[in-house]
Amino acid sequence: MSESASELFELCMMGGSVERRFRRMRPEIERLPWGTLSPENHAPELVVEARKSWTLAAYQEHRTGAACAETLRALIAARAPVDLIGVATRFPLDEMVHVEMCARLAEELGGGTHVEHDPRDLIPVPSLDLPPLLRAAECVVQYFCVGEALSIPLLRGTWKAAKHPLIKGVLGRIVRDEALHGTFGFTFLDWACGELTAADRNHLAISAARVIASIRASWANIPDVSGYASDELHALGWMDTKDYLSLAKRSLESRVIRPLAKHGIMVNDVDN
Repeated sequence: MSESASELFELCMMGGSVERRFRRMRPEIERLPWGTLSPENHAPELVVEARKSWTLAAYQEHRTGAACAETLRALIAARAPVDLIGVATRFPLDEMVHVEMCARLAEELGGGTHVEHDPRDLIPVPSLDLPPLLRAAECVVQYFCVGEALSIPLLRGTWKAAKHPLIKGVLGRIVRDEALHGTFGFTFLDWACGELTAADRNHLAISAARVIASIRASWANIPDVSGYASDELHALGWMDTKDYLSLAKRSLESRVIRPLAKHGIMVNDVDN
């Protein structure tokens, strides 16, 4: 970007008939035990970290919604199978539900924290100059085969650790949605791989490696909460930091790098 367009990340609801229609699309969300978190029962500094964590989670889910929408556009342009596109149409709705749930958790803990972003630069977008199939494949690989596939075991790990019914319910709902998201990418590759050339696969490997490098760099910013008791961490929806990072590294290899390699996308052997 030539100039900064940083804005505060804020969310709103229209309410009224629009909200009622939204609720009818995902009625299970309102059945969660909202209003039951008690931040005063936890260490103040840990509550602040939890507010930051859930605010950032809402922002990341917001970005993933943009990624799902971008992928849909690319799939349609590439004339992917109609049923495959149809399955993917649900994904942006899922992500908006996740955005709301994460934001509501932050509110129950005392309110969202300050996050600035450039709305013109939410996600890395493949070049429009790419052939339609390769552009769709790049969207799918970086958003789904890497991002969503890695999120499943991490979300499942935090869901298993969570103790509070509301946080466990939110994480459980996200885990159920993300399970389909995480397998979608490799289903697409099952269909598309016969049409991808060796050069295409190398291009996709470079794209995947770039996203993986960004994810690995982000691990350095995970707050170290290992000094707190496990019960305290689990009550707010966290795993122990060391356990989380260990799971992340194992999952990156087993859920991302190896399945990509099975489709001829060799992330560890790319031509940079």
